[in-house]
Amino acid sequence: MDAVGILPLDVLGGVILLWLVLGLFGLVLQNTPHLISSIIFPLGAIAALVVAGTGLWALGAAPSIAVLPLGLPDLPLHLRLDPLAAFFLILLGGASFGVSLFSAGYFRSMAGGMLALLCLEYHLFLASMALILVADDAYMFMVAWESMALSSYFLVTTDHAIPDIRKAGFLYLLVAHVGAISILLCFGVMQGGHGIGAYTFAAMREAHLSPFWSSIAFLLALFGFGAKAGVLPLHVWLPEAYPAAPSPVAALLSGVLLKTAIYGILRITFDLLATQLWWWGVLALALGLITAVFGVMFAAVQGDMKRLLAYSSIENAGLLLVGIGLTVIFHVYGKDALAALSLTAALYHCLNHAFFKSLLFIGTGSILHATGERNMGRLGGLIRKMPWAAALMLVGVLSISGLPPFNGFVSEWLLLQAFLLSPGLPNSYINMLIPVAAAVIALAAALAAYVMVKFYGIIFLGQHREKALEQAHDAGIWERIGLTWLAIVCVVLGLAPVFVVQHLDQVTRMLLGHGLGNAAAGWLFLAPVDIERASYSPVIFLSAVLGVMLMTALGVHRFYHGRLRRGPAWNCGFPVQNARMQDTAEGFGQPIRRIFEPFFRIESELPSAFDTHPRYHGRSDDRIWFALYLPIKSLTEKLSSRASLLQHGRIHLYLTYTFATLVVLLAFV
Repeated sequence: MDAVGILPLDVLGGVILLWLVLGLFGLVLQNTPHLISSIIFPLGAIAALVVAGTGLWALGAAPSIAVLPLGLPDLPLHLRLDPLAAFFLILLGGASFGVSLFSAGYFRSMAGGMLALLCLEYHLFLASMALILVADDAYMFMVAWESMALSSYFLVTTDHAIPDIRKAGFLYLLVAHVGAISILLCFGVMQGGHGIGAYTFAAMREAHLSPFWSSIAFLLALFGFGAKAGVLPLHVWLPEAYPAAPSPVAALLSGVLLKTAIYGILRITFDLLATQLWWWGVLALALGLITAVFGVMFAAVQGDMKRLLAYSSIENAGLLLVGIGLTVIFHVYGKDALAALSLTAALYHCLNHAFFKSLLFIGTGSILHATGERNMGRLGGLIRKMPWAAALMLVGVLSISGLPPFNGFVSEWLLLQAFLLSPGLPNSYINMLIPVAAAVIALAAALAAYVMVKFYGIIFLGQHREKALEQAHDAGIWERIGLTWLAIVCVVLGLAPVFVVQHLDQVTRMLLGHGLGNAAAGWLFLAPVDIERASYSPVIFLSAVLGVMLMTALGVHRFYHGRLRRGPAWNCGFPVQNARMQDTAEGFGQPIRRIFEPFFRIESELPSAFDTHPRYHGRSDDRIWFALYLPIKSLTEKLSSRASLLQHGRIHLYLTYTFATLVVLLAFV
């Protein structure tokens, strides 16, 4: 508490109320949509920045606790702001600040009534996610979780007149509620039948469940939160909902909402459950590896730029789960330094993914606004028409590709260090799994870079594939500010890993009782274990790259002989080149489709030699959808049709059912 007695939780509560008030003001201003876009969304962005600042303030402070006189008669609403919640508030506030600024320009042309509803749902969505992070009892958590699910559903179905968007929204809501039931059951297990007062998180921390019931709670949490994170096989909603949602909403879904699921897994596994078992880590590690490879594999064959980013989010969710699984394994076997390292890598990647994926999603929004196209096969050459968007999205592409000195490299490097530096564990099977897992992570990282080369090259480089692209325009001023903010944070997180890791130590010490501590050799080198074993300095790396470029330029200038001869560029033997000769999105993904063909359900249409208008069509579908979800859908429809036979609309039949039920009950009493 400071001199005036204000706690971080007090400030956060004020911001949450402000978000709700801004959403309601959006309804009031529905006849003046320009005020909503130019005033309400920027004010919401400022509130988001305050949330990030509050999280940074609370990260090094003692936990703030509050009890609200609301809720159930014997269960008021409990709030708690500790280092874990503070870290995710920084993530929420920082990412939503840039997305909200972008939204001020992106939604400016939307009709007043629709924009007013979207404004309310948008700010309710932000407030719900903030409440999830500070909820300190199961009741408060579930209320906030359901508010987040419903508000995000309405945001996803903003263009609800389109049937495919309604279907995507229904699928999202269905999976969200299945996951919510699992989370509710998890809380019920941890409550252990000890009365309504045991639903507080403080009581759950003291419950000390048996290994069996702890395992049940963990599995329910992994299933429930995994459904929200897009972990296999619960991922099917994600590649449908992200493309259906407006681009700023998709940015929040991927950049922030996905992290609330990771927060839930961390909160239950390391905070509310007193003990962990080694096989939890192995399960999480295996699921994470499968999810990561699956996501990047399907991203490589996508032609829709938003679906590509959606599958990329699945890949990154897998990487986060790998980090959590590795942390559980190391923590159980007493490898505290390595557990802190792997957890730091997971938290760092949470932060990185929030910013570079938000940057890429809102960047696709700029492209969609400028061209009206989502299909990469109809884009190309936009770097000349959209230089601002191209330059800023290049930062996001380099970051997500894991290239130094950008932020994506740091977290992936830390995760690989946790694998490579791991000593022999008491379990021989885990010792065999660790090197294989490290190789799979390296494969996923390489394929992610391949996907981003396709993404950026097809959209921005080469020639225009459609005449209409000549009319494309660059991002507006609000969009540029939002993109620039997210790009700057990606660079800062890449260049200052030592300072980030030092702050993340507050979270790892809270959850594991141990931090990296001496991970920094001064401010310049990041050394996870020992500077003699492995270290990384992004500043030196960047200086070396810039130095080589400068010396090359000076050398050319110094030794250039001055004679100049102009001639036509080599055209590869083709006298006339056009956009049809460029690589397409389908062609770029063809090698991956061939290599991993058994994992795809491929439909293709190939032209014959006699076609006067040849046409090629290819489609790579998810086998899991056809093998698992369609049979469930068919079974549900059959059961529903059988159950409908009981309803005839005749009152005497319903009275007969009631009488028969009473007779059966009396017979067994």
